Amino acid sequence: MTLYDSIGQTYRSTRRPDPRIAAAIAEALGDAASVVNVGAGAGSYEPEQTIAAVEPSMVMIAQRPGGSASAVQAVAEQIPLRDQCADAAMAVLTVHHWSDVAAGVSEMRRIARRRLVFFTWYPRVFTGSFWLLSEYLPEAGKADAAMAEPVRVLARLLGDAEVRPVPIPHDCMDGFAAAYWRRPEAYLDPTVRAGISLLAMTGEGALRTGLTRLADDLRTGRWQDNHADLLQLDSLDVGYRLVIAEL
Repeated sequence: MTLYDSIGQTYRSTRRPDPRIAAAIAEALGDAASVVNVGAGAGSYEPEQTIAAVEPSMVMIAQRPGGSASAVQAVAEQIPLRDQCADAAMAVLTVHHWSDVAAGVSEMRRIARRRLVFFTWYPRVFTGSFWLLSEYLPEAGKADAAMAEPVRVLARLLGDAEVRPVPIPHDCMDGFAAAYWRRPEAYLDPTVRAGISLLAMTGEGALRTGLTRLADDLRTGRWQDNHADLLQLDSLDVGYRLVIAEL
């Protein structure tokens, strides 16, 4: 069983693609006429020119909408597609779950003719600026540190790749870890937490004390007072990045 066989049950409801992030990914893909989506999940952010999706979890594959590109159950480290079968290969919020990042990147280089596009996060920015981890859920911060190492490996492997910041809008439709930076009450919803791998992997028991304190701070207005600056912002850089490598 893969991780997402257990935590991916609600992805179609909590992890809907945000059109602004989708536009940023589309811009990064440029004029690529064919794309393979690696670690495709339920199909978020797949452009219409996607020719194949690679995903290890059947739970996630089963949530792909009708009309999506055909999906193959496989891991990034062993992609069962022919060499140079697409102009570009993309990977969205998935590298931190790969067991061998070097192998995954090598496979993406093999199947793509022109470009690799990754949507990921830079751990130093993320952990340094995200109030949820620093103030309420340090246990999740420890899990984030472990998940961050593959992202560091990705940066080393791609070397001089172009890196573009992706500020997260305050009303982001995709419920990933920092999506609710201006909507803290969302983190009190167990369905939302179930769709965030960082929190799901930490476990409800370890999160309970911090979530209780967050609920109390929201009730008393303490959170709003402490983060009044955030309430004035339309978007925030919490470390999410597009990484683009030309082949």
